[in-house]
Amino acid sequence: MKRTVLFWISAMPGCVLATGCASTPPHIPSPPTAVAVQFQTTGIETTSVEPVQPVSHLITPPTSLVETGWAVKPDPSLQATAPPAVVAFASAVELQPTEQPTIAESVEPQPNGNTVPINLPTALAMIGGEHPVVGFARWRVQEAYAQLDRAKVMWLPSIQTGFNYRRRDGNYQAVDGSIVDVNLNSMNYGLGAGAVAAGSPTEPGIVAQFHLADAIFLPKAAEMTAWARGHAAAATLNQQMLDSAIAYIDLLEAYQDQEIITEAVERTKDLVTLTEDYAQAGEGLQSDADRTATELALLQTRQLAVRERQLVASTRLARVLSIPMTSTLLPQDAVAIPIELEPQDSDEPTLIATALAIRPELKESQALVAAACEAFKREKYAPFVPSVLLGFSTTSFGGGLGSNADNFGGRYDIDAMMVWETRNLGLGEGAARRERNAQVQQANYVKLRIMDQVAQEVAEANAQASIRKQQMEVAQTAIGRAQDSYQRNIDRIRDGQGLPIEVLQAIQALETAQRAYMRAVVDYNRSQLQLQWAMGWPVAVRT
Repeated sequence: MKRTVLFWISAMPGCVLATGCASTPPHIPSPPTAVAVQFQTTGIETTSVEPVQPVSHLITPPTSLVETGWAVKPDPSLQATAPPAVVAFASAVELQPTEQPTIAESVEPQPNGNTVPINLPTALAMIGGEHPVVGFARWRVQEAYAQLDRAKVMWLPSIQTGFNYRRRDGNYQAVDGSIVDVNLNSMNYGLGAGAVAAGSPTEPGIVAQFHLADAIFLPKAAEMTAWARGHAAAATLNQQMLDSAIAYIDLLEAYQDQEIITEAVERTKDLVTLTEDYAQAGEGLQSDADRTATELALLQTRQLAVRERQLVASTRLARVLSIPMTSTLLPQDAVAIPIELEPQDSDEPTLIATALAIRPELKESQALVAAACEAFKREKYAPFVPSVLLGFSTTSFGGGLGSNADNFGGRYDIDAMMVWETRNLGLGEGAARRERNAQVQQANYVKLRIMDQVAQEVAEANAQASIRKQQMEVAQTAIGRAQDSYQRNIDRIRDGQGLPIEVLQAIQALETAQRAYMRAVVDYNRSQLQLQWAMGWPVAVRT
């Protein structure tokens, strides 16, 4: 017996037809932009320069998502145009090499002709939708909202058109049990396919097939998941802002360290000349001159190490900002000064409460708990609601004996079915509910862990900021004393009292005090930025 069946069908799910690929995501309310950050410093000004284009231009995010990243519940009051940035972006412009203090020819750094000026507000402003890390996170938000749209329309019917051909030759068992030799064929085409003899099309032309529990609860779970993705994108943006700020602080620290070493080199060079003059005149020892010359060589070696730190810090900042690394980033801050981002009278409980209300990681965990609850409800009510199948087909059906195919005419088929299912004699239902309940509890404990982590991060950053502020005050006092000591020693040597080598310790003490103050300042700034990140960047919300 030979049987031939040809089957072809095209499906259009949800009766929604569209051409091309939709690139415009659903509207997501824009959170307060983190660009408009105003720093309370002692006289530092923002540099306005042209934008540097990021390395990656793979995707240009739609306008409705460029300034977003927080998937919150739509609120019409948030659909106003985002405020303009108070700083411009930096651009790759060519600058003339600036004058540097004279140092020994053997360690003089070769300036890079392609330098890009940058400051902290500019670095923060450059973290946007075209950044690869932030862009990836935001497109994940769009993916989640597309999945939400699919969940919302799962109950709508799909349209299926096609045809099927059937041929049978040989023995066939009739209804009465007898074996008969048949030779027949049939063909069916139109809205639906798979019709054989008196049977309905196996693929109805207009068909809606879904579990009612899925249609009720899955859209809610998908919505919670989309919100979680939005908060995760906001957390990614916050992390990238912190990384860019810390990378800029590292770059500024390297350039400030160069200034300190350059001043120490100049003082030591003067001391080398003085000790050599004393040695040649017989007033001092040649060993003292050799010792100061050795100290000068060590300082020049450290200058090279600082130059290496500058180049490495510039490269790391360029990577964080996703801009070309062929240019050398040059900090525009004249000196490292304390940045005050949080009021001095803020107490730790208030800071922690602010963080728990703003941190997107915590909002993400809360949304995931809600999504897990909706999934649990689906399993809880699934046995009590049916699976639904609704189908309608209108086709042309015909056939005949042998190879003859005639008698074609229209036919209509309507199918409706509801099925209640209790999986595995009820044991499967209980297992499914326990599984979903375990996932809800896991999500709850993750939320609690994140709450503890947020509180710990805020408390740690606040403690660091407090201690480092005290370190700045102590180091500033040490600089004054070291400068007085150096000046007194120089005056004493010029008055012919003592030997020049005695000044070396004062030079070293002054350099150490300057470096201690500089590190206290940059560490304080790091702790301030870390505190802002730990609190969810509330400075952006306030401004």
